This record gives sequence, C-alpha cells and structure tokens, in this order.
Amino acid sequence: MQPILDITDLRKSYGDGFEALKGVSLQIAQGEIIALLGPNGAGKTTLISTVCGITTATSGTVTVGGHDIISDFRAARSMIGLVPQEINLEPFEKVINTVRFSRGLFGRSADEAAIEKILRQLSLWDKRNNQIRELSGGMKRRVLIAKALSHEPRLLFLDEPTAGVDVELRKDMWEIVEGLKADGVTIVLTTHYIEEAEAIADRVGVIAKGELLLVEDKARLMARMGQKQLDVQLSAPLENVPEALASYDLTLCDGGRTLTYSYDTRAERTGITKLLRDVSEAGLVLRDVVTRQSSLEDIFVGLVHEEEEATS
Repeated sequence: MQPILDITDLRKSYGDGFEALKGVSLQIAQGEIIALLGPNGAGKTTLISTVCGITTATSGTVTVGGHDIISDFRAARSMIGLVPQEINLEPFEKVINTVRFSRGLFGRSADEAAIEKILRQLSLWDKRNNQIRELSGGMKRRVLIAKALSHEPRLLFLDEPTAGVDVELRKDMWEIVEGLKADGVTIVLTTHYIEEAEAIADRVGVIAKGELLLVEDKARLMARMGQKQLDVQLSAPLENVPEALASYDLTLCDGGRTLTYSYDTRAERTGITKLLRDVSEAGLVLRDVVTRQSSLEDIFVGLVHEEEEATS
C-alpha cells in the first residue's frame, strides 16, 4: 500500500550555508500516529513547514496521497491539516465562524453538519458562539485543531500542540488524537514531552541537527535499545563502591545508600545473581532490590548525545 506521506532525501539549506534538513527520508502509512522528538533547532518545524508548502526545499521530493507537493500542490495541500505552535486567531471572531472560514479557504462547500461534528469532537460546541478572546489558552488550541480539521484532511500535523497547557488538558488532547486516529486520520506530532510520545504514538522518530537518526515502532525501540536498572538499596550508606564490586561498573547514589546496576534485557545472562552474591560477600546488608525499565526519555537523550559527540 502506498504511504500517505512519502519523503525522500529532503534537504533545506540557507544562503549562509546552514543546513536545516540533511537528506531526510520518511514514509508514513495511513492511520498511523508518529511522534517526532528532537531538541530546539533540530529541524522538526522546518520539516513540517516544507511538507505543508510554507518553506521550499532545496532538493528532494515529497508526496501526499501520491500527489507531489510542488507539481500537484493544490491536491496535496487539500489532504493536509496543520496545527502550528503559535496561537494566531482573530480575537473578535466567533469560534464557529473561524472554523467555517478555514473550510472555505480550501474550497470546500458549506457543511454545517461537518462543522458541528468537529466542534463536538473537540468539546467546542457549547463555545461555538463565543468570541475567540473569551476562550482559555487550552480552548484556543482546540480551535486551532478545529480549523485544521475543517476541510476534512487525511494527514494532520500537530506542531507542539500541548506546549504551555496543563497536564489535565494535555491528557484531554491525547484522547482527541486517539479519536482522530479512529476516524482514519494520520497524525504527525512534534513534541518536547517524552510522555506524549510514549502515550499515543505508534512509531517514534528522533531528529537532531537536521538528520533523522531513526524511526521505529515505539515498543520495538524500547525493547531494542532500552536497558533495565537494578537498584540495590543498602541498610547503611557507603562512601565508595567496594573494590570487590568494581568490575560491575556500579553507580553509587541516594547518599551512598543505593548501588545502581545497568544490564541489557536481551543478554543471555544479566549477571544479577552473581552481583547479589558478591554484594553479600562484601559484607553489605540489603534493605531492598528494585528494577526499572529505561524510559523513552533515556533512549532519546542517549541518541542525541551520541549524535552531538559524533559531530563535535
């Protein structure tokens, strides 16, 4: 099946020689949710802006639903919805008129039933006759999504959609995204919130300095690259790791009361049994033993750090 979004060797350079995108290639299937993670300046917004026709690529190709974004711009753009980072709405316009206007910009005929469905889906129906200036910041973000969905796109870009909103509203937004996916909308999400990617994405992409470092199934990524950590909690604090335990590369933390041991979940042997025996033989008294899985944040930070070291 043809991907709904097909990006091949996309590059964007500026006159001063700065490369914002360095040969990015990415294919996204219909109905997927993919999260793009990366620090500020990584190229996330440039990538989205290029696909949406806001920025022109230096080279490379992009098709949306089989339509080239340059030679078949109108057909490609009609399939795309964009929710930008910035809230830029007409403050004195009513919510419903704002959404109607956006639908008209794409040449779609008036359809009050479609507008009502979108506003209800985003819990905006009761606010439909309110002026934008009367809404909270979170509600204004919902209006941005409603505008982006007004022409019934099949590919939706959410550029930092929950930036600056509280945790409760952020979770509400996650539910909205899940609902859109159920309707068959493909979603590309950029975010600084690692938990957002863990909560709702099917695949995760990591981008840094204009390069896509990887794109992988979220669960497979964590299984492949994640490590587990064993926290050996002691009854009495230590000043240093005992010489007898030096070969384990342990980290002493929690004021000397915890020895942390990292191990690969894919290894044939974890070494935990031998470690605990050696801890006992070293005369240390255990208070508790706790294991924890590396988070997506740990993996993300590690990948970006590796990239920075490789290019420094």
